[in-house]
Amino acid sequence: MDEITKMSGPVPKNFDAENADNLEDIEKQFAVKAVRHLETYWSILEKVKGSSLRLTKMDDEIHEHLKTEFPDFDPAATINEDEMKSKTGKERWRKFMMAYEKKIDDYNFGTMLRTSPKVEYEQDTTIFVPRMQFYAIEIARNKAGLNDWIYEKAHGANKS
Repeated sequence: MDEITKMSGPVPKNFDAENADNLEDIEKQFAVKAVRHLETYWSILEKVKGSSLRLTKMDDEIHEHLKTEFPDFDPAATINEDEMKSKTGKERWRKFMMAYEKKIDDYNFGTMLRTSPKVEYEQDTTIFVPRMQFYAIEIARNKAGLNDWIYEKAHGANKS
């Protein structure tokens, strides 16, 4: 189990997202879980440089798979949500994600993702994606050193 899931807790094994009632309380619980996940991830990035962080035991495999399936993906670029969530985008990402159905806990659980590695989590810079998209994109950003500024900012502020 990855570090973030340990801190935010796994989705119950008997939970069936396809047949769940869309009750307001359930939606609020998922929103709380997604926010906890982003807070936990940000907190980790403030304590550890992203370039030295592993999000899963399969980071290298996920990163290689991302480069194979999305050869034009630029981890430094701002994500185009419309393109990602278009019919073609959804099909490509679904195929990518399904490879991890039995390998990554909560691979399709809704997670918050920053649209750019240059910004913090804010209302206009955050989108809702399945966890596998979060992992693939953040692993690529971390390997490229694009999240190291968060650690440096947190530690630079402590020196003042």
